[in-house]
Amino acid sequence: MIRTRAAFIVYGVHKDGLKDPMGAPFIDGAIVARAKAALRKEGIGLVEYGTVVASKAEAREAMSAFKKRDDVDAVILFSGTWVWAANLAAAIRDYASGGRGVVVWTHPGSQGWRPVGGLVMHGGLKEIGVPHTFVYGAADDPASLARLSASLRASAMKNRLNMATFGVFGGRGMGQTCGVADPSQWMRVFGVDLDSRDTTGLIRAAGEITAAELRGARASIQRLFSEKIPAGKVADRSIRLYLALRKIVEREGWAGYTIQSFPGLGDDYGATCFAQSLMLNDRVGVSTLSDFNTLLTVKLLGDMGDEPVYYGDLQHIDKASREVKIIGDGACPPGLAGRLGPAGFAEHGIPTEGAAGGLSIKLVCKPGEGVLARLGRDKGEFELVLCRCSVFEPPAEALRARLLECGIPFWPHAFVRVHADPDALIQAWNNEYACLGYGAHLYDELVAFCEQTGIRAVAL
Repeated sequence: MIRTRAAFIVYGVHKDGLKDPMGAPFIDGAIVARAKAALRKEGIGLVEYGTVVASKAEAREAMSAFKKRDDVDAVILFSGTWVWAANLAAAIRDYASGGRGVVVWTHPGSQGWRPVGGLVMHGGLKEIGVPHTFVYGAADDPASLARLSASLRASAMKNRLNMATFGVFGGRGMGQTCGVADPSQWMRVFGVDLDSRDTTGLIRAAGEITAAELRGARASIQRLFSEKIPAGKVADRSIRLYLALRKIVEREGWAGYTIQSFPGLGDDYGATCFAQSLMLNDRVGVSTLSDFNTLLTVKLLGDMGDEPVYYGDLQHIDKASREVKIIGDGACPPGLAGRLGPAGFAEHGIPTEGAAGGLSIKLVCKPGEGVLARLGRDKGEFELVLCRCSVFEPPAEALRARLLECGIPFWPHAFVRVHADPDALIQAWNNEYACLGYGAHLYDELVAFCEQTGIRAVAL
């Protein structure tokens, strides 16, 4: 899970121990302390600023200091008292121009005129067009803390993507038109560079894996599975692809990659499903078919979520029960295996998706709460479709029949119940692939990410 660090700045005119006419300090130190403690409990790392900011010089010094720090994802401006918003506006605008997050937090209560200080700051930033999140809520209010956490974690994710590089091996796979990328658009929206490689280099790297490396990998991989790794050249090539991909990604410093898979590698060397599965298990953002939109979705869910991500075909939707089956072509992290369907092996199994063959993973995903999501484009503009969901295991006595329904029982299955109108989901969805992320918090964080990057959120 992504770790977030935020600067915590208290602002207000009535500071330095100044008391109101009734003898109470304008700034309630106890509330400030509770606010900080609540954020830390949410897993937010805080960098506290020692000066209560009120003047232009103080604002400039504070915001400039944090603008230079790569380890700070966002700034929390905590309303201590009323403030002259004009004194802070320019410095905040300058900080936000670098793309990092700004949160204005006002704790309810009359002392110090905190709400006034929060609303004048919120309104002023809206007026001049500074993107920010405004939270009006107490430190012990779960909804307010969830909104704060979602905004801060989205900022961290946005910062992680900025100046990142995604790789791609080969060209468009299977005629996909809803995953190709415009490099200029990706740089403009996400700050991400796209780096292309031919699959021949990957095949060469796989062939250079030594026998000792292969033996070591077999031993370490075996611990993830309930049955013995098959022997033979087909399995060895699947493992070699995994080791080669891991080496290249590390060498190039890529934040993730996508791969053509077939036609190409699946015919010339081996199916990529097994290698993709292990990379997913390593919490690397990946996708198949040179599908950049799925890649970024996997990256978001993997970095922000509680578990590795499974992406597969949205194979069946039962509108009455709101049940969705996600069945992939063997690419699923083995760490997601549940009680009823432990991780095992199968041959890739479909010659039309690569004559060379390769290992496939069979499993049934474990229960949990999370989201279904996928980035796409509508008329060339990005949108992220998402909905809450629950992953479940069918009754043990019904499992075999449920696996046989699609005709390929040995591929990975996820049985999911969506918390959304199935018709709305079908109409909004933008590809065959669905990405499954574990973690109930993901929904709000993805919506916040869309807000901060200017992407349309189709939040069902």
